[in-house]
Amino acid sequence: MDAVMLEDGPQHMLALERANRVRLARAALKRRIAAGELDAAEVVLTCPWETESMSVSELLMSQKRWGRTRCRKFLMSIGLSETKTVASLTERQRVTLAALLTSKAQAARAQQDRARL
Repeated sequence: MDAVMLEDGPQHMLALERANRVRLARAALKRRIAAGELDAAEVVLTCPWETESMSVSELLMSQKRWGRTRCRKFLMSIGLSETKTVASLTERQRVTLAALLTSKAQAARAQQDRARL
């Protein structure tokens, strides 16, 4: 039914409608990542439709305690541009990025556990 409704409007209205859907889906995804419900490494590996045109740095900065500087340093260490989109990552880049994110997350959890003791 949505497909029929989408075909009936002027092109600019269809583009606005799609942009709003993507914006809302990205906001929900970022909230889930920030809340810890979803891991950024998992998003990199699966590349859902809402992240196709999203930059890697935007995805990384949606994590808690990840700002521009941390993101820039992290991406420079693996030779990725901040503006590279998630969909344009090669399989090798995806696996490398996900592995490093997972290891950083595990190290951060271990450090938190040690601090609690």
